[in-house]
Amino acid sequence: MTDGYTHISMPASREPVTLLAVDRAVSELRRGRMVVLSGGGGEAVLAEAAEAVTAEDLTRLATLGGSVPVLAITSRRAAVLSLGAYAAKVVTLTAPEPLTAPQIRELADPLSDLQRPHFMGLHPAEAALHGCDSAAVALTKLARLLPAAVTVRLTNADADDRAAWAARHDLLQVDAGDIFQYEITSARTLRAVGEARVPLLEAQDTRIVAYRPLDGGLEHLAIIIGEPDPTRPALARLHSECFTGDLLGSLRCDCGDQLRGAIDEIARAGGGILLYLAQEGRGIGLVNKLHAYELQDRGFDTMDANQQLGFDADERVYLPAARMLRHLGFNRVRLLTNNPDKVDALSRYGIVVEERVQHAFPSNKHNEAYLRAKAARGGHLF
Repeated sequence: MTDGYTHISMPASREPVTLLAVDRAVSELRRGRMVVLSGGGGEAVLAEAAEAVTAEDLTRLATLGGSVPVLAITSRRAAVLSLGAYAAKVVTLTAPEPLTAPQIRELADPLSDLQRPHFMGLHPAEAALHGCDSAAVALTKLARLLPAAVTVRLTNADADDRAAWAARHDLLQVDAGDIFQYEITSARTLRAVGEARVPLLEAQDTRIVAYRPLDGGLEHLAIIIGEPDPTRPALARLHSECFTGDLLGSLRCDCGDQLRGAIDEIARAGGGILLYLAQEGRGIGLVNKLHAYELQDRGFDTMDANQQLGFDADERVYLPAARMLRHLGFNRVRLLTNNPDKVDALSRYGIVVEERVQHAFPSNKHNEAYLRAKAARGGHLF
């Protein structure tokens, strides 16, 4: 996830606080509840996921916050709505009359009304100076919800002691900076929590090591085939989980072919590592991936579909992969991939990619357009 902010190292003693607070805030948003986000200079907002907002929620937001709620969306979603181009990652939307809950949900969801002819008078404002609005949208991304949030500035006079005020109203408070740091902090705290020998059909000498972050979040898996030598570049594959392709055999993508093909190739090479990363749908989550599929059925390619939803074309983070490789004792790899971004990412995180090994499979009538878009627009090398 990119947010436009500079990530700085956080003291290890603060990591548990950061992870726990953000993890709880994610859970609150997924349940349709609001949270308090605190930023620099005394700034604070109440925030709720746009896709879950109701009329009653808007009333409570306005009453508790003491001001009018606004809709915070990504600049990519604003461009889709023909509201202009913005340097900031997030913009806020207001209108002459307060936006209703159905209007907010429609603006956040491209499947409801792509043309948006009846929304007149929307006024976007860049949110570069309002870190809490950006943090609210970042939090919806971490929650694998649509990247849009309803926010209201906290201006009530009785909210000077923010922690006490949040406790009185049964609201969770989280620091905006902790949200921006979350994915980096989570990757830094990965630790091995389980290991077992798991013979595979094409690679019987295989063991799996599970890595979990300190907050108990989703596990990433290291699938170690054979006995790769840490003193030599390991043949490696970074594979983002794909429920539809890996498990169901979906023909809409080539993920299942890539997964099984990587296991076969690593086994034939005598050993190596496949990292199975919990980053469904290029990091947007399974539900949003299904939304993207529906958009593809309406004529959008795989890149445009993500952007219609308000996401970047690729939201994945590869620091967890680098951490896992180093923990296993590997600093050099031969990478099975068609995606140069993976080579660049691992290199940025200190893993030397000594060779990119081509990893392509025949297309079918269901994924031909998908593969063409990855090559033409994503820079994939087939």
